[in-house]
Amino acid sequence: MSKTAAPAPLAADPSRWKALVFIALAQLMVVLDATIVNIALPSAQTDLGISDGNRQWVITAYALAFGGLLLFGGRIADKWGRKNAFVVGLIGFALASALGGAANGEAMMLGARALQGAFGALLAPAALSLLAVMFTDARERAKAFGIYGAIAGGGGAVGLILGGFLTEYLNWRWTFFVNIPFAIVAAVGAWLVIREPAGSRNRAPLDIPGVVLSTLGLVALVYGFTRAESEGWSDGVTVGMFVGSVVLLAAFVLVEGLVKSPLLPLRVLLERNRGGVYLSLGLAVIAMFGLFLFLTYYLQIVKGFSPVKTGFAFLPMIAGMILGSTQIGARLMTRVAPRLLMGPGFLVAAGGMLMLTQLEVGSSYAALILPAQLLLGLGMGTAFMPAMSLSTHGVNPADAGVASAMVNTSQQVGGAIGTALLNTIAASATTAYLADHAVEAAAGGAAGQLIQAQAAVEGYASAIWWAVGILVASSAIALTLINTGRPNMGGPVASGSADGAEGVDLKVPVIAH
Repeated sequence: MSKTAAPAPLAADPSRWKALVFIALAQLMVVLDATIVNIALPSAQTDLGISDGNRQWVITAYALAFGGLLLFGGRIADKWGRKNAFVVGLIGFALASALGGAANGEAMMLGARALQGAFGALLAPAALSLLAVMFTDARERAKAFGIYGAIAGGGGAVGLILGGFLTEYLNWRWTFFVNIPFAIVAAVGAWLVIREPAGSRNRAPLDIPGVVLSTLGLVALVYGFTRAESEGWSDGVTVGMFVGSVVLLAAFVLVEGLVKSPLLPLRVLLERNRGGVYLSLGLAVIAMFGLFLFLTYYLQIVKGFSPVKTGFAFLPMIAGMILGSTQIGARLMTRVAPRLLMGPGFLVAAGGMLMLTQLEVGSSYAALILPAQLLLGLGMGTAFMPAMSLSTHGVNPADAGVASAMVNTSQQVGGAIGTALLNTIAASATTAYLADHAVEAAAGGAAGQLIQAQAAVEGYASAIWWAVGILVASSAIALTLINTGRPNMGGPVASGSADGAEGVDLKVPVIAH
């Protein structure tokens, strides 16, 4: 009985490296926006007359639209064409940013932020899935995802620097306007150089019940965690949002198992390697978002750093992420199994986080914070790189967009959980410390201010202990669930490879089922 001949490798796209420049630029813009607006928020709030009660909606409106529409955006990219979705997402993001920069009141600002989130939900999965279908050689794929992973991990810290500069030396409106040149250059470049592989679209009809259930379920989940941060975990609306989210997402899973053309085929979610990536990365982002929050507060409030100086203080973390992603992760990914990069990477990051549990009011930046950030960056960069690549591991190219959307969804939900959960833990520890030192705090003057600062740092350190545990859990999940071997550098994948087969060769996309 004769063997079926293996398919010939797909010809590499000659413009793939040029395309990577524009895809990376777009990813940088989206990641920058997540932190750059935080720096500008106090100034924007004053100028636009936004109340203290409503200021969180400048962040929440974006998070709800982005998190809620990611799966829908991923499927639109699969159906519509990833290049088309990418360019439309960029143009829409630029227009929404212009609207935000020109805002003359609260309603206009919140509408612009929601639009940014909606177009970001189209743009982000299109960018990641374009990499998945354009880079088919294992070594080149490792380099491409190394660059992408470094940007995904370190872009937020760059946003702190850029946001500080723009807010301090120009005007908060420039934190929005700065997106426009990024988007124009990326859109024009992408339109000229990206050539999407033929036959990689998903022409199936759109799963409308799945779109409605997933969007409402994710919006309820993100809003529940966001509200918990300000109103508490026992608040009636917060509890209602969590209950509603569970019901809606459970109904979504049920519907996806029944319909002919699901929005999120369960095979994308349940394959153990991709599932391990979504879960471990989502947990790791909880820890990362908490760290950005607490270190920013510590450096500005306790240490008295300016916004610009605070941004520069995060540079060691950016350097560590770039080094870990491009020099460690990308170089070793074709030589060792991904779990042997992700598991130890998250543990190294946990070691850096562990150092920060020793924070005190008088801690030295050079002796404690700088080396901790380097370790954290190295570990996260090393882990992020194979995680981004594995998010589309063995997936049918027609499902690449929605698989990419899942890794973005896990990060978005992880960020919402991290901010709410760790902030609540920190606030509780601070309150407990002040209660134990009520007499000293009531004394006023320098002694009282010192107690207040010590209470804040006690809160940060308590929350960071939880972040250490979360990163250790991320490492354990990666080592346990992710079992694919290193990419096979030999021949192409045999035809008929199953979705999620162990040791999948990344030389050509695997056509599943």
